Amino acid sequence: MTATLDRTVADPTSATVPSSSEPAAAADDLSWWAQIREDIAAARRRDPAATSAAVTVVSSAGLHAIWLHRLAHAQWRRGGWRKMLARVIAYLSRAWTGVEIHPAAQIGRRFFIDHGMGVVIGETAVVGDDCMLYHGVTLGGTANARVKRHPTLEDGVLVGSGAKILGPVTLGAGSKVGANAVVLHDVPPGAVATGVPATIHPPRHQRPAEVLYADPALFI
Repeated sequence: MTATLDRTVADPTSATVPSSSEPAAAADDLSWWAQIREDIAAARRRDPAATSAAVTVVSSAGLHAIWLHRLAHAQWRRGGWRKMLARVIAYLSRAWTGVEIHPAAQIGRRFFIDHGMGVVIGETAVVGDDCMLYHGVTLGGTANARVKRHPTLEDGVLVGSGAKILGPVTLGAGSKVGANAVVLHDVPPGAVATGVPATIHPPRHQRPAEVLYADPALFI
């Protein structure tokens, strides 16, 4: 079985970069099996401890949480009594993996949660493609009204362990959030947010070389 799985995702990077000749498909347009293959490849590419596809499938709580969320989200979108079923699936997923994702949250392709424990993703959160969260991350809301109240992560965002992203803020494509940061405002594409409350550091190409490594919190 291990050999079969490893051959299936033999090139972990092959599923992470869509062809330039055609637009990338949305997650909802892919088959379940295609999404699973992408997820395994993304996990192996980002996690040095993922020594094989079989190990990743069996032991990655982050992957299990993502797969159960996709099942819950599919039920949520069908409405009616299936919303209750979606909540039950999300509840069981939290108990099994330590990751709480509201079934209405929108998750893109090749999303990966490393370690997993303590991650919370709220109802109106939107996560783009190729994003990665470490343990203890909260994508939380700041309002009680039924409005867009959770963050939006554009493609390629990385959020360090323990960080809190609060409110309907947008983290631009390719941005990074340092460990334990508290983000209350938008983060521009390519920028780095660190500290409490978070300070926004401009993209690396806009910073002088001598300050690129001045702040230890930049190491996520």
